Amino acid sequence: MTTPSRMTCDGVSPDTAKALRAAMQRLFAGKPQSTDGRLTKENLWREAQVSRATMNRARPILAEWDARIAEQGKTTAGEARRDEEISRLRTKLAAKTHECALLEKKLKAAATAIAALHHENCALRDEIGRRQGATVVALEERPSRAARDPLG
Repeated sequence: MTTPSRMTCDGVSPDTAKALRAAMQRLFAGKPQSTDGRLTKENLWREAQVSRATMNRARPILAEWDARIAEQGKTTAGEARRDEEISRLRTKLAAKTHECALLEKKLKAAATAIAALHHENCALRDEIGRRQGATVVALEERPSRAARDPLG
């Protein structure tokens, strides 16, 4: 237990104040040694290797912590980079999803046009066959121009 004569204006011993401030610096720098690095008070006291009650007595240090959190937010530099990357990837995904939707619409329109042309082609072949009484020869089966015209 800390005696009142050894307490600093921070409400804790000099060693404890030093440990809490060092832990705070490591956490804000994104270089924790004893925790997962999230900017929480639980990580602060664990990183400083003091009890929660001891940390709670260090009100001026907790005020510094709260001020830094208010200024910076609860995300570490690594978390901020991760969140920016996630945001960038979500934007990219949304653009690709929109592009895929447009291409799908074009594909459906092309399939509809091809089906209509196919049915029209079949109907025209049937009509020509009825008019001439002959079967229409497919283009692939026709002789080449050179074979039809020997002078070529």
